[in-house]
Amino acid sequence: MPDPRPSVSVAILFLFLMGVILAPPEASAAEDWSKAWPQTDFSRHAVALDEISSGGPEKDGIPSIDAPSFASVSKGFADVAPTEPVISLTVGDDARAYPLRILMWHEIVNDTVGGIPLAVTYCPLCNTAIVFDRRVEGEPLAFGTTGKLRNSGLIMYDRKTESWWQQYTGEAIVGAMTGARLPSVPARLESAERFAERFPAGKVLVPNDPTARPYGINPYKGYDTMPVPFLYDGSMPEGLPAMTRVVVVGDMAWSLPMLREKGEWSDGDLEIVWEPGQNSALDTRRISEGRDVGNVVVTRDGADVAHEVTFAFVFHAFRPDGKIVY
Repeated sequence: MPDPRPSVSVAILFLFLMGVILAPPEASAAEDWSKAWPQTDFSRHAVALDEISSGGPEKDGIPSIDAPSFASVSKGFADVAPTEPVISLTVGDDARAYPLRILMWHEIVNDTVGGIPLAVTYCPLCNTAIVFDRRVEGEPLAFGTTGKLRNSGLIMYDRKTESWWQQYTGEAIVGAMTGARLPSVPARLESAERFAERFPAGKVLVPNDPTARPYGINPYKGYDTMPVPFLYDGSMPEGLPAMTRVVVVGDMAWSLPMLREKGEWSDGDLEIVWEPGQNSALDTRRISEGRDVGNVVVTRDGADVAHEVTFAFVFHAFRPDGKIVY
């Protein structure tokens, strides 16, 4: 029987037709980006510029959400399947959920939660859902998408200096703010129903224009079951497939298949618990039909810990000296 999963070439063609991949990677760092980025100081950078490539879209081609709209749990989840993934976070009594069916098409939400300016971010190619405190030296920054990638990871930019920031690390890697780092905020990637059970009075992000994008559709169909990632030419991790999901805390990672088998894992005062009931957002065309990859909760002494659920190749690329337990 032929493999029902799309080949890498078929998936890339699909993304091309969807307008996700519109151009080949940059030929070299010598290419002049200054026309599109006149405010960016390219003389300052923390990484080699030839490590940065084009993901296809131009600056703000994937538009951030800068004036987010919210609804109650009952209304906000009206079109969201109970097992669909959401990024959830709480600041004080303010609990909010950001469905990946929306973040898939916008990648960044500039929001204020519990009085704290936050950037809620999602990189589909890395499956990294990370929330940052978007203040630098006390001043809130607003972020947009550059259309550039490094190690297949989203590169954001701030609208004040147009410096470029690596989403995975929260670090400014090009421009006037090079070296600055955004602190991450504990958040969960969990199913809609789990958020609703925990916070029945919570708020749910809803599209400002429901017709603007095909919300609920995954333009990266079959991506997380490919043998290798595309738009990535770095080294691969040893011991497990590149697209294996791993749970990351700092320089340590634990494979999701192992956590799924064991159900829970303790490392000192750190506890990781896996439970079923969350769709992969990067599997089938409709996110609500994605296979079950489960929910992960990471706590230390009972309090949520900032972490990522990403792919093994991503952890290896950005944390080459890190350890994966599998």
